[in-house]
Amino acid sequence: MARPRKPLLSRELIVETASALVDAEGLDAVSTRRLAAELGVSGPSLYNHFRNKDEILDAVADAVSAQVDLSMFAEDDPRDWRTALHDYAVSYRAALTAHPHTVPLLAHGPRRRPAGLRVADAVFGAMVRAGWPPAQATHIGALMRYFITGSALGSFARGFVDDAAAYDPADYPHLGQAHLLADRQEKVDEGAFETGLSALLDGLALQYETLRPPPNRR
Repeated sequence: MARPRKPLLSRELIVETASALVDAEGLDAVSTRRLAAELGVSGPSLYNHFRNKDEILDAVADAVSAQVDLSMFAEDDPRDWRTALHDYAVSYRAALTAHPHTVPLLAHGPRRRPAGLRVADAVFGAMVRAGWPPAQATHIGALMRYFITGSALGSFARGFVDDAAAYDPADYPHLGQAHLLADRQEKVDEGAFETGLSALLDGLALQYETLRPPPNRR
């Protein structure tokens, strides 16, 4: 039997095609009509796999969540909670910076997305095992998501133009080197992320110390 000229339509192929569109053109590029054209199928055939466009975008967002490394939260992983949160944040930010147009979707939380829920479950479970009270573990999960998604929403360095004349020292006496930031975008943004992440984790470590029972006094 001859093989079909086009791959059979599947949920995975739809998500892969939609993800490529989102990466290249943004969320507004995705429509069922556009996807059907890209896949070479009729529009109604998509509804055998997804009920509507929102479900497709949810799956695209969840595919990004699935790229986040969660190995540091495994019960047999030797990393302490602080190191685990650091490594998780770095992995999560890498996934978001590789797919920046999905950040607005992920910023709203996991909803019913399986991979997103696995992320939330892993963070919460690891924090509780480390000794954080459940309420604080919930706060930490939320805080990490706020910080990571916020860091991926845009580039501080790219917000400055590379024209030195735009920063007249008479008006902006401390921005004499601001025109160089755009060319150093990756280094500046990564440095800012690590600085903020270290400050955040240092603050949590101070709170964690207060959870320990005082030593027995004789």
